[in-house]
Amino acid sequence: MLERATPAVVNIATYASVRVSNPLLDDPFFQRFFSMPDERRRYRRAQSAGSGVIVDAANGYIVTNNHVIARADEIAVGLADGRELQAELVGVDPQVDLAVLRVAAEGLTALQFADSAALRVGDFVVAVGNPFGLEQTVTSGIVSALGRHGLGVRGFEDFIQTDASINPGNSGGALLNLSGEVVGINTAIVSPKGAGSVGIGFAIPSNMTSAIMRQLIAHGEVRRGRLGLVVQALDPELAAAFGLAAAQGVVVADVAPGGAADAAGVQAGDIIRAMGEREVRRVTDYRGQSALIMEDDVVALRVLRDGEERHIRVVMAAAPVSEVAGARVDPRLAGAKLSDFRDDDADEGAGVIVAAVEPGSLAARHGLRGGDIIIAANRRQTRNIGDLWQQFRNASAVRLRVYRAGRYGNIDLR
Repeated sequence: MLERATPAVVNIATYASVRVSNPLLDDPFFQRFFSMPDERRRYRRAQSAGSGVIVDAANGYIVTNNHVIARADEIAVGLADGRELQAELVGVDPQVDLAVLRVAAEGLTALQFADSAALRVGDFVVAVGNPFGLEQTVTSGIVSALGRHGLGVRGFEDFIQTDASINPGNSGGALLNLSGEVVGINTAIVSPKGAGSVGIGFAIPSNMTSAIMRQLIAHGEVRRGRLGLVVQALDPELAAAFGLAAAQGVVVADVAPGGAADAAGVQAGDIIRAMGEREVRRVTDYRGQSALIMEDDVVALRVLRDGEERHIRVVMAAAPVSEVAGARVDPRLAGAKLSDFRDDDADEGAGVIVAAVEPGSLAARHGLRGGDIIIAANRRQTRNIGDLWQQFRNASAVRLRVYRAGRYGNIDLR
């Protein structure tokens, strides 16, 4: 199996121009009265090493970690047969720490993705990569845990944990099953005081990797859809309050006004039991599936409401929302009608437009007028109603930045 698989795991070297700072050389007095070195000498080349996996031999696509190639202005790929190729960056997704590269070459070997949802704790796995710059290193172990989160990694966390040794340089390499299929992309370790591998490594599941890869190849970016839900764990106390025998699922704590889930009829208090074909037993299951929801997808939710099971189809359309009552966003906006404002020259929403304000309402007394465009709240951009709703949820006092009749102004709501 390894003889077939290892040629598809490559070494990645990155080069970046890093400015060398010298306070003396930066001093204007020194620059004026003394001969200065060539400006180009104030830069040096930095190199780092990682791994990657060829997943499409015909088109030369390689998957690796975003942190392996971040801030690089040159990427070199070393193949197992000794060839070194220049790679083109196709796209990155920092939220999941994945990147896709492309090389132009013939005779490449590619690996297939396995269904990571079929993994079980105890399954045998093999990690392949280039730790510490040592080419084609193979380690073996088992799947120690699934759905790991809370590692402090930015973005979505739904990791496979393995005791197969993973060290610096393994990042972006392959975690294989015994059939030689990719079940994960190695990405992180727990290493007290930099001691190296202590048998706790983490990999991004193959199902998540393949979904992100398709987006990056098609668009150069990941166009995620947003359900617009706030969920919380269904603990035993909540389960008892809902009259349930087992605490399996997540509770919808709030629904973003005008969001996709709101339009589909999801309500606060619903218990989500499944998203698509995947069971949702805990919040990490929900977050892992949310990372795979893209624009224009249709998400099938299985929810429990008032003791009855319901099936809800959520369409992740990128179309503007219809008008939403301001009171649904926050009571201080009662009397206002809100809608997403989209700039024809922008791909994303450009703000929230106040479509109308009832005379004498709370919104009117706070100073909002029909035609106002809310572009920020507490100095954070509000591209749509969902963004505005989030800011009101997180703060008791909110300062709105409003565009009105060609001028910008502030409105304080307390």
